[in-house]
Amino acid sequence: MATATGSSTGRDTPRRSDRSPWNWLLLVPIVVPLIVPLYNSFDPTFLDWPRFYWLQLAFVVLGVATTALVYRMTRRSSTERQAARDAIARDQER
Repeated sequence: MATATGSSTGRDTPRRSDRSPWNWLLLVPIVVPLIVPLYNSFDPTFLDWPRFYWLQLAFVVLGVATTALVYRMTRRSSTERQAARDAIARDQER
């Protein structure tokens, strides 16, 4: 658990950091649809849909799955969330 010492109270407060290597995965659903040769043809079809249309739906699923994975992997633990709530409550009391 990463903590930083508070300046005025001397209590430990959680340090906020959004710098996680998991965030780099969010580039995947952005870059993959930009690769035109993936969908630059009619065949194969899926349920009589040309490749372009069903691949667009697959890109949506890829984006949702990637976002959910990054969220789950970068989520704070319950003790860190409670420490953050306590720090907010302490700051509001001042």
